[in-house]
Amino acid sequence: MSHTAYIGAGSNIGDKLSNCKKGIEALVKSVKATLKKQSRFYRTEPVGFKDQDWFINVVVKLETDLDPFQLLNELKSIERSVGRVHNPIKFGPRVLDLDILFYDDLVTNASGLIIPHPRMHKRRFVIKPICDIDPKIVHPLLKKDMQYLLDNMNENEQRVVEYSCDY
Repeated sequence: MSHTAYIGAGSNIGDKLSNCKKGIEALVKSVKATLKKQSRFYRTEPVGFKDQDWFINVVVKLETDLDPFQLLNELKSIERSVGRVHNPIKFGPRVLDLDILFYDDLVTNASGLIIPHPRMHKRRFVIKPICDIDPKIVHPLLKKDMQYLLDNMNENEQRVVEYSCDY
């Protein structure tokens, strides 16, 4: 049975754009997901821990046969393969971060996995790229669509700038 998942990718260490692309490619090449749509890439201001380089962020829409826990395990494996190591600084620098944002209409708060992503509605670097894919996706807990959430964020916080690159 096929499921729809939205995955956020971000990097702010090394070749950030390449790290994000490698993460997406690894997931698709693993034959565990089919890429359906991809947002633009964005340069994004760090949130939480500010004393670090800006990120490159992107969101992809996938079809997968993996259940949410299998998908999470695959994402963590890909992060490690690209060079991510544990960072004791919460929201600190990372080579690659892959997060499940949505998985079908699932709402869960299981050990190690919360869907929808618990902070996504407060993160312009997540909502803006999701709006590239489908601004009418409704957050299953907030009952608001992504465009509404984006339109109601403070534009002076969390700067997000489209990143010009070759796809």
